[in-house]
Amino acid sequence: MALIDFKVLPGIDKQDTSSGAENRWVDCDNTRFRYGLPEKVGGWSSLVTDTIVGVARRQFAFVDLDGNRYIAIGTDKFLLIYFEGQLYDITPLATTLSSCTIATTSGSAVCSITKASHNLSAGDIVLLDNVTLPSGTGYANSDFEDKLFQVTSITSTSVFTITQSSNATATVSTGGSLEVKPYETVGPAEQSYGYGWGIDTWGTGAWGEAASASEVTLEPGLWSLSNFGQVLVATIANGKTFTWNAGDASRLTTRASTSTSGFSTSANPTATRVSLVSPTTRHLIHLGTETVIGDTSTQDDMFIRFSDQEDINDYTPTAINTAGSQRLQDGTKIIGSLKAKEAILVWTDNALYTMKFIGAPFTFGFEQVGTNCGLIGKNAAVEIDGVAFWMSNNGFFMFDGTVKSLPCSVEDYVYDQADTTKGQQIYAGLNNQFTEVTWYYPSNSSDYNDQYVVLNYGEKVEGGVWYIGTEARTSWIDASVYPKPSATKFNDSATGTFPVIVGESGLGQTTLFEHEIGTDQVNPDGTTTTITSFVKSYDFDIQSEGTSGDVFLAMRRFIPDFKDLQGNAKVTLAVKRYPQQSDTTTSLSPFTINANTDKKDTRARGRFVNIKIENTDVSESWRFGTLRIDIQPDGRR
Repeated sequence: MALIDFKVLPGIDKQDTSSGAENRWVDCDNTRFRYGLPEKVGGWSSLVTDTIVGVARRQFAFVDLDGNRYIAIGTDKFLLIYFEGQLYDITPLATTLSSCTIATTSGSAVCSITKASHNLSAGDIVLLDNVTLPSGTGYANSDFEDKLFQVTSITSTSVFTITQSSNATATVSTGGSLEVKPYETVGPAEQSYGYGWGIDTWGTGAWGEAASASEVTLEPGLWSLSNFGQVLVATIANGKTFTWNAGDASRLTTRASTSTSGFSTSANPTATRVSLVSPTTRHLIHLGTETVIGDTSTQDDMFIRFSDQEDINDYTPTAINTAGSQRLQDGTKIIGSLKAKEAILVWTDNALYTMKFIGAPFTFGFEQVGTNCGLIGKNAAVEIDGVAFWMSNNGFFMFDGTVKSLPCSVEDYVYDQADTTKGQQIYAGLNNQFTEVTWYYPSNSSDYNDQYVVLNYGEKVEGGVWYIGTEARTSWIDASVYPKPSATKFNDSATGTFPVIVGESGLGQTTLFEHEIGTDQVNPDGTTTTITSFVKSYDFDIQSEGTSGDVFLAMRRFIPDFKDLQGNAKVTLAVKRYPQQSDTTTSLSPFTINANTDKKDTRARGRFVNIKIENTDVSESWRFGTLRIDIQPDGRR
C-alpha cells in the first residue's frame, strides 16, 4: 500500500483520551515544540564546582557601573552572590550574642552553648567568633573560630546545641567564652500546613481554637530581589530589607545589611511580603507591609508603602516628597508583583491591579483590572514585551491590557497532580529564545518541585502550544545579563558544599545550572548525566466508510524523517485492541534510527497504534520531521 504522511499538530493534549486526541501528541518529557516540530531540549551544565546548601527560591541578575555581572541567589538559609565562576556568602547577620559559654560531652559531637534569652530556633545558622574554649575538650579554638554551624536543638531559652564534625574527648561543664552571630532567618525549606493553638483568625471559629490543616499554611523561606542601580535590594518575605553595594571595593567580603553606607534601610518596614524598585521613578515599594513602620504586629497583607523618589530610606509623606501608601481591597493578601512595560502589576490571591506613576499629589494610581484571577505563588508570574502570564489556583491567565483566561490542553493533568497548597514554591521561568513560559511545581507525591508545564506563546496555534515534563527547577532567570538562562535544581537527599557548615545535615543540595548548553547534564564534578527525552503520539486507527476503530490495521514499514539527528533516536510502536487497554510494544520495537537509516520494516498489527520517539544515551539530540508510514486494513476481530 502507498505510504502516507503521519502529521501531528504541535503540543500535548491531555484533556482528551489517547485515542480521542486525534492528530495530537499526548505525552512527552524534556521535549519542546519549535516551528511545529518536536525536538529534544538543550542540555545544561553546572556553573560552579560547588553545590549550594539548602533550596534556592529566587535569582536576580544585574551589573555594576563597571560592567561586572552578578547573580544574586536567595535560598531558605542564605543570600549568595555568583560572580564569574565563584559563589560568595553575603547573608545578613542578626544581633550578635556575646559572652556565651560552651560545654562538651565525652564521646559526643554535640556541644551545648549557653546564652540567656538567645531567641534561636532549631535549624538556624550561626557564625562563631572570638572563641576561647575551656581546657580539656579535645577541640582547638580553630575548630569553631569563624565557622558556620546549624542549631540542632533548643534545650531551653538559655541553652541550644550545635554539632561538631568529631567527638569531644572529655566532658567539660559550661566554660570558655565566644560570640554567636546568627544569620537572619529566612524561613522553612518547604511550604507546609500549620498546626496548633492561636494561629486561627478571630471570627472563623471559637477563640483559641486550633485551626485545621486545611485552613492555614506556613509559607516557605522566600526573597524579593531587585536593584537600585548597582545596589542589590533584598527583602526576606515577611521580614526586613537589606542592601548590598556592588560598587564597594570590598564587596565580595561584605555582607548585605540594613546599614550599607549610602544605602541604609534602617528606616524601612521590618515585615514586608514583597518588595521591588520601580523601574523609572526609583521608589522602593513594600507590598503587604506594616502600617506602623518597625512594628511587625501592624503588618497588613494588603497594605502598600513606597519611599520618596530616589531615597529608599524615607517613607514619611510630606508636602515636598513623593512617599506614600495605599491599601488594596480585593483579596486577603498580596501575593506578588512584576515590573511591566507601562505599569507595575500587583496580584492579590484573588485580583490583579496596575500601579502607575501619576505624579503629585498621589504619586501612584491604582486600578483593578481583573478579579477571580489571583496569583498562586509569589514567583508564578512572568512578563515579556508588555504581556504577563501567570498561574492561578484555578487556571492560567495572561494580561495584555485585558485579563484573559488561557485555554490549556493539559490543564486537568496539571491541576489534578499539582500540590496547590505549596503554591509559593511554584516558579515561572521565561526562555525568550524559544518563546517559552515554564511553570515548575510540586506534585502531590513530592515536597519540592518535580514537574513542569510549558506554554509556547510564540507558536501560532489556536489555544496555544502546551507541553509537560519532569526535570523541575526551583528558580530560573532568562538570558539577559548572562548569555544563557540559569536555573537551580534541588536534591533533598544530598548535602551541599557551600557555604561550609560544620556537622550540617538535612538541608539538601542545590545545583546552579546554565541551560541550553550541549545535549546532556554536566555535573559540578565534571561528570556527564544523560538527558533522556521522548514524545508520544495519540492512538490512531483506520477510518473507513464513516467508521472509527472498527477495522484492525497492519503497519508494514515506515520511513523516518528527522530535521536534525545527532547520534541515535529510537522509534517504538505500540498497539492495543481497545482504548482503555495498556500499550503492547510490537515485537521488533524499538527501532534504532541514525542519519543513515532509510526505512524500517515492521510487524505492527492492532485496532490502535501509537508512535513514540525518544533518545536514551549521551550526546544524542533530535528534531522530528514528518514520518511516512505504510498501513492497510487487516480484517476485523
